[in-house]
Amino acid sequence: MINVVFMGTPDFAVLTLQALIDNSDINVQAVFTQPDKPKGRGYKLVPTPVKSVAFTNKIPVYQPLSLKKGEDAEKTYALLKEMAPDFIVVVAYGKILPKEILELPKYCCINVHASLLPKYRGAAPIQWSVLDGEKETGVTTMLMAEGLDTGDMLLKASVEIGDDETASELHDRLAVLGSELLIKTINGIIDGTIIPEKQDDSLSCYASMLTKDMCMIDFSKSAQEVHNKIRGLSSAPCACAMLNGKRLKIYGSTLAQGSYSAENGTVVDSDNFTVVCGDGKAVTFTEVQAEGGKRMKTADYLRGNHIEKGIVLNK
Repeated sequence: MINVVFMGTPDFAVLTLQALIDNSDINVQAVFTQPDKPKGRGYKLVPTPVKSVAFTNKIPVYQPLSLKKGEDAEKTYALLKEMAPDFIVVVAYGKILPKEILELPKYCCINVHASLLPKYRGAAPIQWSVLDGEKETGVTTMLMAEGLDTGDMLLKASVEIGDDETASELHDRLAVLGSELLIKTINGIIDGTIIPEKQDDSLSCYASMLTKDMCMIDFSKSAQEVHNKIRGLSSAPCACAMLNGKRLKIYGSTLAQGSYSAENGTVVDSDNFTVVCGDGKAVTFTEVQAEGGKRMKTADYLRGNHIEKGIVLNK
């Protein structure tokens, strides 16, 4: 039996945890995840997605505030040392592991990262691959080091990014891919068939966290850049534009045919919500959400909201 400690927090980590739980050769000794956070109007504490899966499967859960200093860190180290896991698996945990924890497992600490390293190290690799208009991305498993996503690479799997695919859609596909790749990685390390490969730092780029100040669309950009922004920020924090003084969130788009001679941000086709951009080409919104309204397909939105042709967004 292979003993594994799992460390992860968001939805992306759930399928990898479930793959470990479902594998009859693996025993998940414990799960470490971020502390519960208040959400909603009542600020009720909500467990992380990983914690919910662990509870359902009766796996012990630990939520230390810090792994580096203080009483929490000391207790965590002592606990992990007592468990003596064969592997520590980390998937979007949100905390940096100190050297003493990295050295604890019998084999190693493995990280599952949603990019083809060394490209897109950091917190938001899926979104930035779409924002930058990449045609391909994937998942890399790697040995964990003290730096940020700098460890030696173990296995990679790649996928093509669809022309209209959003970051949230890509997220779901990569989560499946990552869960499969992790099991192959564990088996390969035990069998001795995987040779770690050092990353070429000169090829690296950093995928910083997304912020709300990125959301407003600049229609002076090319149609492709606007399309990439809408796709990359969907479903959160979500691209937006101002329409009649109110914020309109845009969750999906396609590139429109033809060229237009009109001011940037002008609605040139009100029947399907097509907007001209800085290069004279246009994007068609496919899914939107009005301020105070529900997220819906653009066709449904237009049934109840008349958009005047020639109106300019962000004015």
